[in-house]
Amino acid sequence: MTNSPRILWAQCLEIFRSNVNEQQYQTWFTPIKFKSYDVEAKELVISTPSQFFYEYLEEHFRKLIHLTINRVFDGNISLIYEVEVVSNGSVKIESDNVLPVTKTEPGKRQANLSPTLTQAVGPAQDLDSQLNPKQTFNNFIEGTSNKLPRSIGQAIAEKPEQQTFNPLFIYGPSGVGKTHLVNAIGTRLKELHPQKRVLYLSAHLFQVQFTDSIRHNTFNDFMHFYQSIDVLIIDDIQEMIGLEKTQYAFFHIFNHLRQNGRQIILTSDRPPVSMQGMEDRLLTRFKSGLLAELEKPEMQLRKDILRSKIKHDGLEIPEDVIEYISQNVSNSVRELEGVIHSLLAYSVVFNKDVDLIFAQSILQHAPKPVVKEISLDKIVEEVSIKYNVKQEDIYGKSRKAEIVLARQLSIYLAQLYTKLSASKIGLLIGNKNHATVLHSIKTIKKRLDTDKSLKEQVDELTNKIKGSK
Repeated sequence: MTNSPRILWAQCLEIFRSNVNEQQYQTWFTPIKFKSYDVEAKELVISTPSQFFYEYLEEHFRKLIHLTINRVFDGNISLIYEVEVVSNGSVKIESDNVLPVTKTEPGKRQANLSPTLTQAVGPAQDLDSQLNPKQTFNNFIEGTSNKLPRSIGQAIAEKPEQQTFNPLFIYGPSGVGKTHLVNAIGTRLKELHPQKRVLYLSAHLFQVQFTDSIRHNTFNDFMHFYQSIDVLIIDDIQEMIGLEKTQYAFFHIFNHLRQNGRQIILTSDRPPVSMQGMEDRLLTRFKSGLLAELEKPEMQLRKDILRSKIKHDGLEIPEDVIEYISQNVSNSVRELEGVIHSLLAYSVVFNKDVDLIFAQSILQHAPKPVVKEISLDKIVEEVSIKYNVKQEDIYGKSRKAEIVLARQLSIYLAQLYTKLSASKIGLLIGNKNHATVLHSIKTIKKRLDTDKSLKEQVDELTNKIKGSK
């Protein structure tokens, strides 16, 4: 490279100038400052005067900027923005590869959403919030295990303009009431602040809508719709793991909403630290608000939930039955509700009062809880303990022999005991491709045929993994 990086950046500016009008150039490109260029890493750092400035460049001129710097600096260049932040100096933000950006049809106002979410940007009363009106704070029973998230949720509903708990990230195992709680927050908020545009949806539906927007060339409408929301509630955010382009879209929606004082509420079956396959920049933002855990209901809460449900359904159940159920059904609120539904059904069908003997009979014949699938996290945890290596090294790209073996074993066991595809396993462990995963599995299988010691180690790992799901 004969020219200095500063000269090359000056050449970039000339190209920008020839591709935009003079007002755009003076407004958006003149304030950009060259900071540094790492030749080996091919990393260009430029500074912008504000977060808004950076986001505007990314939204309106991103493709032009990337094409230009790759051409002038001759290579696949990583672009880093150094964004000035009031009272905090500056932060560095990497610009991702360009997503296809499409022009919207004249007069088109709404995102390409599913039939249940077709309200264009407009008055709050025109938006179907998709909330469940039956899930409210009135029937969300408070206990020690849910007191913190419930209290925070009520505070947000009363004063959504406060940004102390933004985002609110609620996590916990399935069936403990996460969906009920966020619906209660949204419902109360709509009652107190009817002018707010509140939207509840699952991460899966968000991903479907995003994919449809790309397929039908309505990505800009999709983004415009979500950036108009005042309170965005997304359930099961862990379902975005491994979906890079969906995460990209959500990252920019998240940034826009939070920067403009909008509330974001997320639920997950795990804390951010356990979300392998989610972009680091998203995880950082998840952890920047309040992390609130919903735990399995304690004994007293189980009793209170049973009494509330019994009263609601018009049942008469003796206290010894309530005591028996609360002692024997402890995994989730959903399971408690299922038992009450079974008692009600059997009581009506057989015209019998509910007593302890009757309840014991029902519980004995009730469907057993589905055995929880062995998780990739559990496999990696046991392998890391067995071979005395760090879990992050197994998930990483280290080529040390002991880590490579631990990684290959994790891949092999994941293929045996999880429902993840080979591609998904590779994405989560070391960001490997499908062929590399198959090679790892083949390597371990071949060694197991001849290496008695390794076979014993794998058998021991299997017993531990299966015994501690």
